[in-house]
Amino acid sequence: MDLNYNKQVEELLKNKQSRLEKQIAELKEMVIPEGLDSAVGRVSRMDAINNRSVNEAALRKKIVHLKSIESALRDINNPDFGKCIKCGKMIQKERVMLMPESKVCVDCAG
Repeated sequence: MDLNYNKQVEELLKNKQSRLEKQIAELKEMVIPEGLDSAVGRVSRMDAINNRSVNEAALRKKIVHLKSIESALRDINNPDFGKCIKCGKMIQKERVMLMPESKVCVDCAG
């Protein structure tokens, strides 16, 4: 891949990384458990528990996504960056620009 293309992909990855880090920080705040001594009713407490559960799932998903972004950033200067790990062909540029952390081409992903 050419140097300009790699710089574009690296910039996309860094932007995604920054957004994910902010979202993860926000979600971490949202999953802090309510203290038992807080003055909320039983229904409100059940609602908070449910919301926390949803936010914990979102947090786990974002952390996994961030790890894939960080991995792609480490590999960006590797000569095999952009090659499908299944078939070995180059991943379509459009796919890389949309999902720079992708390690498989469209054909192998389907």
